[in-house]
Amino acid sequence: MTLLKCATHIVADVDAAVERYSRWLDYKVVEDISVPADLAEAWGAPASAGRRAVVMQPASGSPVFLRFIEGDEVPGYLPIRTYGWAATEICVDDVEAVNARMIESKVFDVIGPPKPLDGFPNVKPMQVRGPDKETVYLTEIRLDDPTSGLPKPRSLIDRPFIMVLACPNLRATMAWMADVLGLEVSGPVAIRYSMISLAFNLPEDSRHELVTIKWRGQVFLEADQYPEGTTKRPAHPGALPPGVAIVSMVHPDFARLEGHWASPPVVRQGPLYGGARVGVLRTPEGALLEVIEGDALAWGE
Repeated sequence: MTLLKCATHIVADVDAAVERYSRWLDYKVVEDISVPADLAEAWGAPASAGRRAVVMQPASGSPVFLRFIEGDEVPGYLPIRTYGWAATEICVDDVEAVNARMIESKVFDVIGPPKPLDGFPNVKPMQVRGPDKETVYLTEIRLDDPTSGLPKPRSLIDRPFIMVLACPNLRATMAWMADVLGLEVSGPVAIRYSMISLAFNLPEDSRHELVTIKWRGQVFLEADQYPEGTTKRPAHPGALPPGVAIVSMVHPDFARLEGHWASPPVVRQGPLYGGARVGVLRTPEGALLEVIEGDALAWGE
């Protein structure tokens, strides 16, 4: 089961984003709208009202989405250098085949070729970066074990399954995830994390702490301790920040979230929201977390 529902990326050209994610990742458009003013207000981003927003679904048909919202380029923004949502991790069936496709695409730059994750030999990720500086991990899970907390893809490139959060104080974020959201948080582990080391020009063997965050044993978030030199993410006044701007999740217990809302729940329609109540929280880093009332999504759905 997963609580993850959507990753929202800010892009300069929605049509170009739709083209590359449909052609090279096999996603399809399920909604194409302008951002309603009240939704932009709920995000604390009134300047994003009226901007085009497209929701896309993976070839597997899983109702876990990518959303692309039009936004203006932010001078000085560098990926994997600021606090907040840092990357979207998508599960794939064959990472070597996906790597060949990414190279062929010439629109996604391979910034990390496929290799087993340090300390996790059955997890083989690669990393790419798109034209809007979006960082995407494409990960093959090389085991079929329901107790692993990891998904089994149902298409070559399936759904987002983990969202990565860059933290200034990992333990404060761990406590918030457990106390506010009621999630299971693993103990910190320090691994060789090439994306962070490369971004900060650190030695290749540098280690960085991270935790995984679960719901009933199923991983759907990762929180990383970022090094000295990380900064607050720049943004245009009143607009959504660049990169991964919002993560959306479902939660079955809105009562426990009372008193924590940055924007209180209201009913919202569309493929992402499905007529449920939706509220907005902010993580300790200030990252936007959109919460949709509802039960966890089973792997087979």
